[in-house]
Amino acid sequence: MKVLLINGSPHKNGCTYTALCEVEKALQENGIETEIFHIGSRPVGGCVACGGCGKTGQCIYQDTVNEVIEKLPQVDGLIFGSPVYYASPNGSMLGFMDRLFYAAKAKMEYKPAAVVTSARRAGTTACLDAMMKYLNFSNMPIVPSVYWNMVHGSKPEDVLKDAEGLQIMRTLGYNMAWMLQCLMAGRESGVPMPKREERVWTNFIQ
Repeated sequence: MKVLLINGSPHKNGCTYTALCEVEKALQENGIETEIFHIGSRPVGGCVACGGCGKTGQCIYQDTVNEVIEKLPQVDGLIFGSPVYYASPNGSMLGFMDRLFYAAKAKMEYKPAAVVTSARRAGTTACLDAMMKYLNFSNMPIVPSVYWNMVHGSKPEDVLKDAEGLQIMRTLGYNMAWMLQCLMAGRESGVPMPKREERVWTNFIQ
């Protein structure tokens, strides 16, 4: 089993990365393979609603979004991490998630997932709320922890002093590993997938 941890910070080895590393250690401790993927320091544009991904299964823009789409068939769980910019994920992470979920939602359904945020002081809960909506809309089982999935600090050294934040990250990793193992046991014992209905689209403007 494998979990892909996506680092949405422009700083490859910054505070968000430090938080994801703590989750990663807990996953590896429980026998789960991991990979931390950095979306990069170049700006990632948002979705332009062209519909091209519906024909090819990939975004028309060849960047890190398509790199992650290619990894999804080998991934059993996902964790998305972002720094807080004005009480929201940074613009590149929002653009990345918009395009990833629009182009590859079907490849992520029923894969356990979580989000984590990093901030100097505040804005974390609003940032978490924005990112959680992607999971809620995509049939992804959400992995819990013991508090909001956040760490605090201006630099990685500060994050390593955030004992509560690090415990939250470790617990998230333990819970992700447990959920993946439970899902595997269910599949092996023949538990069927949830019933799927054809999607209903209601237009309230007549």
